[in-house]
Amino acid sequence: MDTNKDLNYKLYLQKASGFTRSPLNNEFQRYKLIQAGDVEAIKKGLYNSVDNYLEGKGTLSTDSLRNMVYHLVIATAIIARVCIEGGLSHDEAFTLSDIYILRGDNCKTPQQALSVIEEMQIDFATRMKLLKKNNIISIHIRKCVDYIYEHLHEKLTVELLADVVGLNASYLSRLFSDETGVSIKKFILNAKTETAKNLLRYSDFSQTDISLALGFSSQSAFINVFKNATGMTPRKYRTMYFSIGDIVPEK
Repeated sequence: MDTNKDLNYKLYLQKASGFTRSPLNNEFQRYKLIQAGDVEAIKKGLYNSVDNYLEGKGTLSTDSLRNMVYHLVIATAIIARVCIEGGLSHDEAFTLSDIYILRGDNCKTPQQALSVIEEMQIDFATRMKLLKKNNIISIHIRKCVDYIYEHLHEKLTVELLADVVGLNASYLSRLFSDETGVSIKKFILNAKTETAKNLLRYSDFSQTDISLALGFSSQSAFINVFKNATGMTPRKYRTMYFSIGDIVPEK
């Protein structure tokens, strides 16, 4: 299909209305701040309004909500790839991208979509900041952390992890605490709790399914760990924060 006629007409309308696109460099400066993990700079640059965010951007739909959601999808897709380039894992970046695009799809107003864009940018920047910090950790501890996240559904022990990384169990425990600031057991429970929070908030999996998926010995053990970490039960957390449109999650 020849688009020259449409393109020339659109360019004419933009020129006649005085529309000027934001320089590409300005947009990518923000993406680079996210990649660098500069959370404070991203927070300082939050948008005052939908109009403020859309200034210098093209119109992708005549429907204001759909237009904003389309921009959300584009921004999320680019930021995910920029962060992968900066070292964020492929699976984490694209899964996070899926989460925010799905949230955008359930927005009811342009302002809600803008709020999702802002939360998405802060989330990616925070993860990149943590990644930069973790890069100073030794290769043994990085390998240990990767194994923990890849095997949250299994029973994880210091002895098992020591075998995985090829270190003495006592030495690994001391090294892990020195480099991360927490014990291996605490790190595992924190990782399981954070994963459970995401599943409770962004999926309709039942509490029982989540408990089994994260390798807890029983549902009561899951509830106790979650409550100790967050101050509330999994059910209460889901009631407060569940974020998938009109779906009613299982308890």
